[in-house]
Amino acid sequence: MKPEQIYHALIELAEKFKISVSEQNLQKTIGKAKSGFCIVKDQKRFIIDKHLKLHKKIDILGAFLSTLPHENMYVMPALREVLYKYGAQGSAGDKRV
Repeated sequence: MKPEQIYHALIELAEKFKISVSEQNLQKTIGKAKSGFCIVKDQKRFIIDKHLKLHKKIDILGAFLSTLPHENMYVMPALREVLYKYGAQGSAGDKRV
């Protein structure tokens, strides 16, 4: 799969978990805001800095999604390989979703 396809497939997987993914300009925030998972007004969100390179966006979102219980749902084999890759590198975030 091409990187763009992987990124969009990761976003679709997040949506299966009822997590909306959005890209925001985090460079204008006060302090050092980072991409990641949050809950805003009872809505699950994953916010990604829109200035990151595509491979970094895939790294961040893939690492987070690899911590979620995706084993019993259909995930394209190529995408499942991506999730296993990040899952083997360790936990990247809060597993409670």
